[in-house]
Amino acid sequence: MTEHNSSPRRILVAGASGTIGQAVAARLVADGDAVTALPRAALSDGAALAQVMAEARPEVVISCIASRSGAPKDAQAVDYAANAALLAAAQAAGARQFILLSAICVQKPLLAFQHAKLAFEAELAASGIDYTIVRPTAFFKSLSGQVKRVKAGKPFLIFGDGELTRCKPISDADLARFIAGSIDNPDATGRILPIGGPGPAISLRDQGEMLAGLLGPEARFKSVSPKLFTYAERVLALGAGISGWFAEKAEYARIARYYATESMLVLDPASGQYSAELTPEYGTETLHDHYARLIAEG
Repeated sequence: MTEHNSSPRRILVAGASGTIGQAVAARLVADGDAVTALPRAALSDGAALAQVMAEARPEVVISCIASRSGAPKDAQAVDYAANAALLAAAQAAGARQFILLSAICVQKPLLAFQHAKLAFEAELAASGIDYTIVRPTAFFKSLSGQVKRVKAGKPFLIFGDGELTRCKPISDADLARFIAGSIDNPDATGRILPIGGPGPAISLRDQGEMLAGLLGPEARFKSVSPKLFTYAERVLALGAGISGWFAEKAEYARIARYYATESMLVLDPASGQYSAELTPEYGTETLHDHYARLIAEG
């Protein structure tokens, strides 16, 4: 990956208020690029979007937007429709490249937001613009929810034996550098790029043991069966036909089951199994580094 372009570039970042979007914008500013952060509200306002594009005249558009809930309506509105509007505006403004932050989980689509992301990926690939689709593995933020819990002396929650899934988490800063390195990079143009952080691939149990090693006491675990999410989804699905509330909650149960049972690694098309070996690694910061910093910061 090209790490830095010395020539200033006009770059528009959608989703710059989010964790990854902020990191991408900061990386580009540090690289000396002229960065425009697109307000989220402009994505649903055609006139506002056109005005921002006319003023920014971006050469490159980077989309870091994603639905917050993963619910079907939210996924369709954000993961597909908002990105489609952004792509049309980018092409109208004469942008030469569109970089999409997607997700590695779309390679095994069982959820509404995954299908919405794939629908836009296909539209982007067929649009004629130079494109790059980045599919990262787990983010540090998504693996940090139990730090306070363990610090308070509570057991680390795992699904099954804690070895059902594995991932190669990548830090915000490393992912931002990877995305920035995709700009005007012929090796990234027209490609879907799965990417993880420095290995090895780690399980949920590994994460708990990592935290225990930093905090001192012996690792303690509490197991939750993924079947609980299956039962919840089945019960909630009974009311899905008469209430959008039930349909939404049933999708949340499906999302929880997916992340409890599916690894965030490249899916080997030959074997149908997740492969740590096939999952590219990038960057220097490890989850252990991140946990140590969170603990030090209190």
